[in-house]
Amino acid sequence: MKVTIIGKPGCHLCEVAENVVQDLIAGSEIEFEKLSILDDPKLSARYSEEIPVIMIDGKVHDIFRVDEKRFLTAIGNGSTR
Repeated sequence: MKVTIIGKPGCHLCEVAENVVQDLIAGSEIEFEKLSILDDPKLSARYSEEIPVIMIDGKVHDIFRVDEKRFLTAIGNGSTR
């Protein structure tokens, strides 16, 4: 399983989402990656008004904020909580 956050440097909501996700997947084998809309014109065109975008296995899961309960349900056995 892979969790991706699409955001940009200096985005407060992106930092909050990253911290929440990192906490929720800590100790698990879930892969985590962070992508910046500043590094990819396609991501910028698609998501510039919606960051942060939290994706699970390439599918949009949440936008702007992480719903912790829904996130934990979505990752199922991938979580240690």
